[in-house]
Amino acid sequence: MTAIGVGSRRRPGPGARTDKRRSTKRKQQTEPSAFAEWRTAAWASPTTSYYLIGGAALVLLLLGLVMVLSASMVVSLNESGGQTPFTDFLNQLKFAVMGVPVALIASRFKPEWFRKLAWLILVGALGLQLLIFTPLARGEGGNLNWVYVPGLNTAFQPSEFAKLALAIWLGAVLATKGDLLRQWRHALVPGVLVAAIFLGLVLYGHDLGTALIVIALVAGALWVAGVPLSLFALLGSAAAAGAGFLVFSSTNRRERVEQFLGMGGDAHAIDTFQRDSALAALGSGGLSGTGLGASRIKWRGLPAAQDDYIFAILGEELGLLGALLVILLFVALALGVTRVVKRHPDRFVKITAAALGTWIVAQAFVNIGVVIGVLPVIGVPLPLLSAGGSSLVTTLAALGILLAFARSEPGAKEAFAARRGSVRRSLAVLAPRLRPTRSRG
Repeated sequence: MTAIGVGSRRRPGPGARTDKRRSTKRKQQTEPSAFAEWRTAAWASPTTSYYLIGGAALVLLLLGLVMVLSASMVVSLNESGGQTPFTDFLNQLKFAVMGVPVALIASRFKPEWFRKLAWLILVGALGLQLLIFTPLARGEGGNLNWVYVPGLNTAFQPSEFAKLALAIWLGAVLATKGDLLRQWRHALVPGVLVAAIFLGLVLYGHDLGTALIVIALVAGALWVAGVPLSLFALLGSAAAAGAGFLVFSSTNRRERVEQFLGMGGDAHAIDTFQRDSALAALGSGGLSGTGLGASRIKWRGLPAAQDDYIFAILGEELGLLGALLVILLFVALALGVTRVVKRHPDRFVKITAAALGTWIVAQAFVNIGVVIGVLPVIGVPLPLLSAGGSSLVTTLAALGILLAFARSEPGAKEAFAARRGSVRRSLAVLAPRLRPTRSRG
């Protein structure tokens, strides 16, 4: 046996090295990675909701302007007699220029201001909606839901402003009711009653698509407000029965639903060119698309290519990747609104954010569902992407309100202040280095 000196070392055997590797591997698995730590910190940050909502809205707005330009060029050329392809795009750009400042101003308001103005906003929206009974009312596509503005040679859709007003007002009323909402009479009056009045006015103009979005908006508000599930189920059943009656009381709607469900009937009872063209456009886009402006289906006269069916043009020109990007952006927007609803202590903010978020996200996925053929034809625009001034301005205003709510989350004010201070300190350090040095002659 060889003696071991004081300064000598014994080499560990293979078993010891294996145990050391296992210990190291176990330690790496238990210790979070830098990316995981950053992801956890970013999600827990009080400013995450703000950046999710604002970032998704900004990208969707810019993408919408680009797609309206591409999708509307053929229509603009035809309507202008070949003079210009930019008529519809410039009109959309004009409303974007109007809507962005509205959103920025709304984002700086404190939530309590919206609550104080809720009744005034509701009365104003009701007054606009009642204009459909005046000679200023205009019909389009079988819907009497437009109001002409004399002197400006333009028209607007009052039901879009009604959705915004109803969301704010429901938030104020349901938040005030509090625990009284467990009683049916307090849940029904005045919240559901006033919502039913607006719904009736929208249906008077035969706009079933907007009516369904209003129902979704009210459902989102009632759900977060905590009305009894029994009442929620009853109202849902009544809404479904009413929608069914309206569908089957109209020959055109009934034929569209029957064709969607494959329930026999005359295959040529209604024109399927729009639906078939949209599916063909999506199919021809492939993974990466044909390229911006290179859509072929818009030259074949796809109806409402820049309006309700702009997702088909987007899918053709930007492909599956572009279509998935749009879907992910609306998912990000939904996550931001959900964070506001969960994190904010104010019941008014919770309910109003739920109503606004349900309106925008539900309308987006209804539009996409119609274009890809999983829903029957329902005429609602794709928020921030479809051409339409009333829809764009009111959607931007709603997003501005959501940003105001996100800015008032617990800890958000301090986080924004700290970030601004960090930026100022960084600029103060860089400023001397960026100053031009004077040469001494």
